[in-house]
Amino acid sequence: MMEPVIRVENVSKRYRLGVINRGMLYRDIQSWWARLWKQEDPNSPVISNHHKRIEHGDEFWALRDISFEVKQGETLGIIGRNGAGKSTLLKILSSITSPTEGRLAMRGRVASLLEVGTGFHPELTGRENVFLNGAILGMTKSEIHAKFDQIVDFSGLEDFIDTPVKRYSSGMYVRLAFSVAAHLEPEILIVDEVLAVGDAEFQKKCLGRMGEVTTEGRTVLFVSHNMPAVQTLCSRAILIHDGETRFDGSAKDAVNEYLRRNAASREGFLDPANRQGSGAFLVEDIYFTNAEGEPVNEGVSGDTLNLHFRYKHNSSRRFPGLILSVAIMTRDQICIFGHRNTVKGVAFTNLPESGEIVLSIPKLPLPANDYEITYSAKSEIRAGERLDSCHVGVPLTVREGDFYGSGTVLGSESGLCLVDGEWSVRPN
Repeated sequence: MMEPVIRVENVSKRYRLGVINRGMLYRDIQSWWARLWKQEDPNSPVISNHHKRIEHGDEFWALRDISFEVKQGETLGIIGRNGAGKSTLLKILSSITSPTEGRLAMRGRVASLLEVGTGFHPELTGRENVFLNGAILGMTKSEIHAKFDQIVDFSGLEDFIDTPVKRYSSGMYVRLAFSVAAHLEPEILIVDEVLAVGDAEFQKKCLGRMGEVTTEGRTVLFVSHNMPAVQTLCSRAILIHDGETRFDGSAKDAVNEYLRRNAASREGFLDPANRQGSGAFLVEDIYFTNAEGEPVNEGVSGDTLNLHFRYKHNSSRRFPGLILSVAIMTRDQICIFGHRNTVKGVAFTNLPESGEIVLSIPKLPLPANDYEITYSAKSEIRAGERLDSCHVGVPLTVREGDFYGSGTVLGSESGLCLVDGEWSVRPN
């Protein structure tokens, strides 16, 4: 039986918040002086989800007893919500940091792409950084020379390869960094969420390249919040939650478990860690009613469904103006349709301090399936300032209904969206 190229056994990682060296002597002296005089540490910015400062010396376990094996040529997805411990695990696998407990074994040369521009020197040109980064990854100069033209062609940066990378945009950094890591033939390629910085065309190109890498017998570890990409690229995935492995199996089953956990309760929606925005306007709850105004737990294809957004705001006067955008997503994060008040010419001004905003969908165009409702609230007069949004959707189940009014009830096999139409026959 073939030995795994990666073996992780009971790996745990502990941080002591507020005690970790900050990298500069004068900052350590600042912190020591503040503690001596019982003052607030100016270099301790770690805040909990509840906006309470964590005390000096508190322990935080980023990972707890993580164990798994990866075979040669396998593409393993690592998924989980922000703060789950995914990036910490990759840093341990990349030898950037060491585990507090447990051990790991890796066979072969490792190339890691964890942060934009890691291993690049800003004063050097793109050409010089290709050789520098390749050397850091353990490649010889002749190996880099042999692959150089392919690297530059893949990145699409031929016109800028002799420009110092400090003048590159973040997207250009990603293009060159990924091109180096993917073409210098490491046995193991570790890729974090950095591909989200690139444009859609380049992301597709990268996914195609990682598919090629696995067919060449090399191993890929892929961290992403892009669930369709995980299912397409990976044969297997592990789900990490609160630093622990909660699922290890096929990519499809792992994604379903991840989505089920997010949608199983309203805790994700209510958790402040999942919210973004100034909080000047806040959606406190989302619920549904039918055509009669009765609360319902699910929608019916072809029937009226009202989405209620219960809100509050803290403006001293009536709220000046709001753009509320709403989207209905599939469980694998494909947007079915979106809507916002300004599309219909509706202005939300002078809103009372608390109340409800209702979006009525008179003929729900969705086949039977499970969905999620997401939203974003922005200021109308402050250049689109984000007031409130949540990246964990509120679950919505839609059951079969007579959308076409013909007595025919259609399920999820009808596609992603139902569209009414008229059939006719015309003679030549």
